[in-house]
Amino acid sequence: MERSRRRLPSPALLIACLALFVALGGTVLAATKIDGRTIEVKSLPGNRLQVGSVPGNRLRPGTIPGNRIAAGSLKGEQIDVGTLGQVPSADHADSATEARRAQTAIAADHASDATTVNGHSVGCVEGEREFAGACWDMRAKPTAMTAEEAAVVCAMRGGELPPALALTAYAKQPGVVIAVGGEWTKDIGQTGAGELFTMAYITEVGAIEGAKSSLLKQFRCVTPLIH
Repeated sequence: MERSRRRLPSPALLIACLALFVALGGTVLAATKIDGRTIEVKSLPGNRLQVGSVPGNRLRPGTIPGNRIAAGSLKGEQIDVGTLGQVPSADHADSATEARRAQTAIAADHASDATTVNGHSVGCVEGEREFAGACWDMRAKPTAMTAEEAAVVCAMRGGELPPALALTAYAKQPGVVIAVGGEWTKDIGQTGAGELFTMAYITEVGAIEGAKSSLLKQFRCVTPLIH
């Protein structure tokens, strides 16, 4: 009986085994020999990295510019406020506040010296005295008039006849003298039919009495401090 001869592997099988060996060897080589240091700079594009595969602590500070950060991706608690400078608008706001305070302080220092407020004159002119928050004539008008005529004269000056009680108080101020025959006030004592009504006036001794408005008496005007 003739001994059977051992069959040799075919060339195709040998090539397949060789390819498998190379493939397995390459995988092991890649797993053991390739690390971050063996990767050339900029050779690996960002779109080949798996999302979340690179933690933030592995990034060098300053490597990601602000224009590469998606809007809304950073929250307020993640930002160190101490690293932020002052925005220009806030800087101007501080300057505006300081300017306003400075102007207020200057205005306060010189309030007693002010002569105008918003274009209006402030204070009493010559021949007037400040009393009860207004400017009062120091002397009665020399020409006697009816109560209505006296009221018109004061109104033309931007003022009015004084109230009766206020005039009695003013009459007690040093240097103030009530005209002989009394002075008209703006208070109406009693009304009547037609043009008949009684006006209160102050006598030279400081008493309050009533008289017909058609009588002739002297008077003084009261004008505002700001006019």
